[in-house]
Amino acid sequence: MSQSHTDFTSRFAIDPAAAATMGTDELRHNFHIEDLFRPGRVSLTYTHYDRMIVGGAVPLVTPLPLEAIKPTGTKNFLDRRELIVVNIGGAGSVKAGGQSFELQTRDMLYLGMGSNDVSFASADKDAPAKFYLLSAPAHQAHPSRLIRLGDAKRLDLGSKEACNERSIFQFIHAEGTKTCQLVVGMTQLAPGSIWNTMPCHVHDRRMEAYLYFDLPETARVFHFMGEPDETRHIVMRNEEAVLSPGWSIHSGAGTSNYAFIWAMAGDNVDYTDVDPVAMDDLR
Repeated sequence: MSQSHTDFTSRFAIDPAAAATMGTDELRHNFHIEDLFRPGRVSLTYTHYDRMIVGGAVPLVTPLPLEAIKPTGTKNFLDRRELIVVNIGGAGSVKAGGQSFELQTRDMLYLGMGSNDVSFASADKDAPAKFYLLSAPAHQAHPSRLIRLGDAKRLDLGSKEACNERSIFQFIHAEGTKTCQLVVGMTQLAPGSIWNTMPCHVHDRRMEAYLYFDLPETARVFHFMGEPDETRHIVMRNEEAVLSPGWSIHSGAGTSNYAFIWAMAGDNVDYTDVDPVAMDDLR
């Protein structure tokens, strides 16, 4: 039997009343995800928020297979799931069902339900790919598709005066690649801008996960979470992720500009279906 290259943990769902009583360590234990990108490993976190799996894969000399884990309850990882892969590292490739997809940095690949024999490889072990993995249950098989950064739907928003000048890249949207429930995009803040998702909102119909990256080693993002009138914060380093339940705001401010990948799963894939929070209601 071959040796496994996969590690996984589970995160149970936390209600807002419980989260309001938590200190720093408890908040980080339940919502913060670190060590996603471990050389030569696949690291997965199975969450009980819409059964989203958040993970990372960093292949070196040999390809890394996408192995089934106990919580999925299936022979193959994607027997009843769909997967989105975003490369934030060096050049790499993903094989699935006999096809091979080449991913440069910030390219995204969608793999539909039933895709088997999935593996990840780097073009150069000294500058390995870093594949960010997002998976949710699926009810229908949609075609796999590679989406280059240049193919994403781009929106330029914000202003220098508000410190939130940014470009939003919608990899998955209504006119593009079809998915069952996964929605993923990336936001790049311009130099001098630090704020994301403010004014903030909640969307009880879907959860969200954020991956912050492109941060200098000494820089940090203060990620704000919690109910609008009971907010908390989690300090984020480069290439760390955070979970956002449907009842929670999800906003951040950094000590420098940065990029982040946002991913959602749940009942609704409409970007505009949110419940805005007035600035006067924040506490």
